[in-house]
Amino acid sequence: MRRRLTLVLVLALGIGVAAGGAVAEPLDVAVGKALFDRVWVPSPASTRGSDGLGPLHSARSCAACHAGGGGSKTAAQSDGSLDPSELVVRLGTDAGPGDPVYGLQIQRMGTAQVAPEATVTVDLAPSPSPDLGPTIIGIRLDALAYGPLDARTRIEARRAPSLRGIGWLAQIPQATLEAMADPEDRNGDGVSGRLGNGRFGWKAMEPTVVTQTEAALVTDLGLSTPHRPSHAGDCTRGEAACMTAPHGNDGHAEGVEIPSDALRALVAYVAALPAPRSSADADGSALFAKTGCAACHVPALNSAGGRPVPAFTDLLLHDLGPGLAGGFPEGTASPSEWRTAPLWGLGVGVRRGDRFLHDARAATVDEAIRWHGGEAASARARYLALTPNEATRLLAYLEGL
Repeated sequence: MRRRLTLVLVLALGIGVAAGGAVAEPLDVAVGKALFDRVWVPSPASTRGSDGLGPLHSARSCAACHAGGGGSKTAAQSDGSLDPSELVVRLGTDAGPGDPVYGLQIQRMGTAQVAPEATVTVDLAPSPSPDLGPTIIGIRLDALAYGPLDARTRIEARRAPSLRGIGWLAQIPQATLEAMADPEDRNGDGVSGRLGNGRFGWKAMEPTVVTQTEAALVTDLGLSTPHRPSHAGDCTRGEAACMTAPHGNDGHAEGVEIPSDALRALVAYVAALPAPRSSADADGSALFAKTGCAACHVPALNSAGGRPVPAFTDLLLHDLGPGLAGGFPEGTASPSEWRTAPLWGLGVGVRRGDRFLHDARAATVDEAIRWHGGEAASARARYLALTPNEATRLLAYLEGL
């Protein structure tokens, strides 16, 4: 009988195990990193410790989308398009996420037995609201392998956010978020953050690092987990070849491709990723507060142990207006509601030429700010009213986070 996946990894790394075969706790991060970097292969395969990919999938490893624990590298290519491998195309209707045949997202990769769902082209298109930002994302799907999308289905592009510091975000007490939420805007400041289904992801859908990790494993890589045991990942009954294709569950502990001990190690690594370090000049913090940006991008929240977590987020959902509205609701989030994106690590993206916002439409931090509407409209107006010198100082501050 095939050994448990984590045991295979442990032996390959030359690491011992505790009684009962469980990975010794201090070694979970090392084993988790090996899993995070591992390039998975479809079943059946001779490398039986890393088979089970897909059959339909968007990536072959966690690191493919989160190199070093970071996020998508979304710099524009020479022809003005964006690399489709750095984004996923999410699907949904007025009823919520998903297409009856293509599932939650378009999977650009398949196996020898299962055809990829489609080819994806992502272009930068002129914005209909140039006062907000000059470009939007245009998505084209070709070679749809399983017929047309449902007539009600709409599509959105999504970047992979950075995972660095996610373990600290998990330690902020839920009571802190509940105290900040003001869905009825009782204080009349125009900001009415709401609790989402969780605190992670663009729409605050997942409550813990564990559930966020499992969602990514199943949806992006097609790897089954203890709480998401479907061997076919994001496949649907409309994709019969995918549903009946070989998978890696047989012989694995718990009948899934990522059993509990492997999941624990992977989560330990992700949760241990260090938080980004800031080089921001404190001179800009007053301007950050003056514009009202800090109402949602709260500079720091305390962990359960009292340690400040300077992530610049309140982890709540906010309505950012029609300009940034997506095509469908997710959980408790309406199409125009987004979780406040943490700003720590923003400078890393600036320095490597990334684009910003959930779909990479903004080429600069300035453009990202200009796209903010809804609850952020007053903050945007105050930003636009800054003197050129003040705006330069504020942007320098943000680009140092």
